[in-house]
Amino acid sequence: MLKKSSDEHKHFMIYKPYGYLSQFINNGQKKNSKKLLGELFNFPKGTMAIGRLDEKSEGLLLLTTDGKTSNYICSKKIEKEYYAQVDGDITDDAISKLINGVEIGFDGKKYLTNSCKAFKIKEVPNLPKRSKKIRDDRHGPTTWISITLKEGKFRQVRKMTSAVGFPTLRLVRVRIGDIQLKNLEPGEVKELKTVL
Repeated sequence: MLKKSSDEHKHFMIYKPYGYLSQFINNGQKKNSKKLLGELFNFPKGTMAIGRLDEKSEGLLLLTTDGKTSNYICSKKIEKEYYAQVDGDITDDAISKLINGVEIGFDGKKYLTNSCKAFKIKEVPNLPKRSKKIRDDRHGPTTWISITLKEGKFRQVRKMTSAVGFPTLRLVRVRIGDIQLKNLEPGEVKELKTVL
């Protein structure tokens, strides 16, 4: 369901590049060496990332000045689709396990992921080159897969592919609900007129 963006609140989509944190302030120990979203665009005061992509992940990130919108999109009602390049030629059995749920570690406990959508992508997706090179197929085959979740535990997709024996080499979020990454380039920001 689409809601019209109100005049009080602003909403944005961004292609979060590899190597950036999904935040505006860094209180960590290595704070001077970390790249933050605020370096990419002059966002209005009060802008927050809706969910996160870890530093090594890239792709679609939504931002808003509206806490209610953020909470709704982070809920288990909205699908998030990822393209993952995994190490090895992933098997149908591994895909089936991803679909049905796998056990991963979260906060020191075991967690069984919810069922999700997953399939092998037949052709290499047309994505921008990553700033840090990924090993090529001379070191063994890789496979691209699509995984669509309605949950979002910390580093969940990476943990899921590792749990089935195919670690993630590159992870790109390509869709949140009906909003798609499409031809956005790394670091590019677009203001949205409507939000989920």
